[in-house]
Amino acid sequence: MLVTGGWARLARRWLAVLVLLVVSAGAAITIALLLTPLQTVTVAGQVIEVGTSEPSLSLSGPGQVDLFGQNLPTNLHFYGPVRPRLELSRISINSELTTFVQGDHPAADERILGGRLADGWKRYFAWETAITALGALVLVGAVAGWRRLSRRATIQLLAAGLVVAEAVNLGAIMTTAYTAPGELRKVHSLNELVGSQTRLPRIEPAGPPLTGVQVVVMGDSTAAGAGLAPLPGAAGTARACGRSSDSYADDLSLANGWKVLNLACDGATISEGILGPQSQGGQTLPPQFAQAERATEASAIIVSVGADDLNWAATVEYCAVAPNCNDSATAAYFQQQLASFSKNYLDLLSRLAALPSHPQVIINRYYDPFGTQPGCLARAGLTAANLKTLTSRLNTLNQVLAQGASQFGFSSPQPDFSGHQLCAPQPYVQGLGAAAPFHPTVLGQLAIALADQAVLHQPRPSN
Repeated sequence: MLVTGGWARLARRWLAVLVLLVVSAGAAITIALLLTPLQTVTVAGQVIEVGTSEPSLSLSGPGQVDLFGQNLPTNLHFYGPVRPRLELSRISINSELTTFVQGDHPAADERILGGRLADGWKRYFAWETAITALGALVLVGAVAGWRRLSRRATIQLLAAGLVVAEAVNLGAIMTTAYTAPGELRKVHSLNELVGSQTRLPRIEPAGPPLTGVQVVVMGDSTAAGAGLAPLPGAAGTARACGRSSDSYADDLSLANGWKVLNLACDGATISEGILGPQSQGGQTLPPQFAQAERATEASAIIVSVGADDLNWAATVEYCAVAPNCNDSATAAYFQQQLASFSKNYLDLLSRLAALPSHPQVIINRYYDPFGTQPGCLARAGLTAANLKTLTSRLNTLNQVLAQGASQFGFSSPQPDFSGHQLCAPQPYVQGLGAAAPFHPTVLGQLAIALADQAVLHQPRPSN
């Protein structure tokens, strides 16, 4: 009986030690994943930080790209529960920017995106392994000190802790560590990495140069001036696109004596309207960007885009009829649309940055048309909870617009409609029964013009 009891005590002691070592290993790996510094990779003058995403219970799946504050899955799949995370840290406007984003031309070996990402990942894994080892030694050493073990026992426990920690660490992420570089080397452009389906052709100017234009406005119905007085004698494209003489483009023109070219069109998105052709009013319109490139003397370009890309009108309509429009299905749809928009937005920003004349670029954020209380919107079915959802999603879109603009060194003003939302005594937003509900009124357009005016450099005078 004494022998049996002795073996039982010894087994419990070894089991306790094993549990201690495994728990210490798990804690050391967790600490390492939190503390391991992201590894900086420079490709074609652009800066990317390489690290890991949060551990997953699945054994394979996509990595993660942080783009304008949005976590996008990579087009590549990796093996293992811990996968690469790539953060677009800094964008420099240079001659290689378009190649970096779109991969239109072969780059020299030392500038290949995939090779640099693979090197960054291997450096990260080396750091993570070292920090795991250090963490295991500190944790196990603390236990040894607490138990007042002998020097020999302490050394033995430290050695066992180190071996177990690295064994668990390598077992957990070894597959990813050794297979990820091969996957990353397949990447030749940022669009390829995030799996963008928008492969737009290179845009060429749609006609001869437009001389004398100082400012160009591109965008959607907000920039066009939807629902307001049409341009005098408007016909053709201007009429089909709903361009108004009360748009903020015209306000800037009249206030400053500038020649402003307004290319905005109702329903325009980045892929269908700005960078690609748009079908509108029975016409096929050339990309706004192709028209903007003709204004070679313009020193500023203003862009209002995003709402139609996210199908914002349908979102508002749904929130007006649904008891709760923040359900999981619509939230997932919004995130999907936002991820797609972020990829196209990157394409637009890179093309704007690559313009040979290097104009000042302004990306307008959207105004808040709702306010905090339903007020008159209650008649349309918009509850306080659903208004909160709409405002939150609009703020998310504005964050993407602002962060993307900031990373490229562009301005991103937001017009202030505070106290002038739809239900206010003097609204800057067209009412529910208007031709273009929730779009700016004449005063709303003026507020947008003032926000742009505040960040505009003095345009070059026309010849």
